[in-house]
Amino acid sequence: MDLQVLRWFQAVADGATVTETAEHAHITQPALSRALGRLEREVGTPLFTRAGRALRLTPAGRVFKDSLDQTLDRYDLGLRAVAELVDPDRGVVPVAFLHTFGTWLLPPLISSFRRTNPLVRFELRQHGEAAILENLLDGVVDLILTSEDPEHPQVSWRRLLVEPLRLAVPAAHRLARRKRVRLADVAEEPFIVLRHGYGLRARTEDLCRQAGFTPLVTFEGEEVETLRGLVAAGLGVALLPPPHAVPAMADDMAPARHLEISDVDAAREIGLAWLADRALPSTSHSFHEHVLRAGPGLVPDAYRR
Repeated sequence: MDLQVLRWFQAVADGATVTETAEHAHITQPALSRALGRLEREVGTPLFTRAGRALRLTPAGRVFKDSLDQTLDRYDLGLRAVAELVDPDRGVVPVAFLHTFGTWLLPPLISSFRRTNPLVRFELRQHGEAAILENLLDGVVDLILTSEDPEHPQVSWRRLLVEPLRLAVPAAHRLARRKRVRLADVAEEPFIVLRHGYGLRARTEDLCRQAGFTPLVTFEGEEVETLRGLVAAGLGVALLPPPHAVPAMADDMAPARHLEISDVDAAREIGLAWLADRALPSTSHSFHEHVLRAGPGLVPDAYRR
């Protein structure tokens, strides 16, 4: 079997159209269709069935795809291992992380690692919790920086530090002059939260339950700083990490206030995760060890509890 044809099959099986796959491979659509037909003849059974204009995997195709994913993943790992053996100073570390970690946690980890590994490259992806876990399980990345333990049977996770959460309120809010408040004090107020699939959304709902209420969600977003801006604009309250800098605001808008919470343990754990049954390539293993050593020392003063 031709390795390139197997990758074309994988792309179509993952949802790309034959036209898209052919364009990416710089071949004609009929040529790709013929290659997939040859693959089916070699396997001995149809791998796709047509549903309108789309191709769907047959039961045999799903079984073949599961094995192929593992085979190609091990092949790619082997190529990386050989490349790193030939030139150990070079390598690629694919990492996925939460958006909020891109401003304070990941940059110093990479910077300190590259002091002794200046030629190492990083492939970085920013997503919510569900998407970065999917990246890890699919083999797209070797490591993920996440909040809370994914608690997945295929994933190992190590806590690096504990990040406190604060109640963000508008500057003109009735509680804004306090330093500490009870989360229950805002049980009747509108909440601004991240969309489902983000760990902070689940943590917010859990803490509100502990405080005895279900949050009244009025806005959903995908960026913590967007939520912070909506709070500053007076549109509601939110549970957020402490800000690392005061964001620029319009002349008539004061930054949100971030208040400590006294009635529930408002914090989330931050950690590093990797696949338990997959040996990390050499460079990724080195960065993994570096993060476990250096990560706990990167707690900002605002995060110390």
